[in-house]
Amino acid sequence: MLAELVLKNRSYRRFYEKQSIDVEVLKDLVNLAGLSASRGNAQPLKYVLSANPEKNALIFPHLTWAALLKDWRGPEEGERPAAYIIVLGDTEISRSFECDLGIAAQTMLLGATEKGFGGCMIGSIAKDSLRESLNVASRYEILLVLALGKPKENVRLERIGSSGSTKYWRDEAGVHHVPKRYLEDIIIG
Repeated sequence: MLAELVLKNRSYRRFYEKQSIDVEVLKDLVNLAGLSASRGNAQPLKYVLSANPEKNALIFPHLTWAALLKDWRGPEEGERPAAYIIVLGDTEISRSFECDLGIAAQTMLLGATEKGFGGCMIGSIAKDSLRESLNVASRYEILLVLALGKPKENVRLERIGSSGSTKYWRDEAGVHHVPKRYLEDIIIG
């Protein structure tokens, strides 16, 4: 059921790094994105896949993790993603990617959730150095990185408190708390 997938599809930032993801699974996820809607049916997104530790090690240093967790610099060795999908915008096809990017990223994460994996959309990327590390041609705009793996953390949704803060946080047991607006808070009129 879609509602169950959406509830399981959280932003996971710690993984069982040794539990690999086959590159064929990544291709299946990209295929789902490719079958999804595209603005004007332009289909301007392209993808770089990584499912091996050597290539993953080239990608990891260019990512910034969980900006609201000020004392956390990202997952430690052994908790890093087992795979990545880097989403690119082909500027020779279009200069506008926002609509396609959101649809594709969510579709791939829901597909990963259905397969028993989890992930995190990472938009804070050192794009120039990542481009250089992976030799990505200049015609492609680096838009987003999906970090994927078998989740190693507990993410708990909770109602936004009286302060109105949407800032996520971790408790002393490492549980990741994510405040959410409820239905009656988001429907107007």
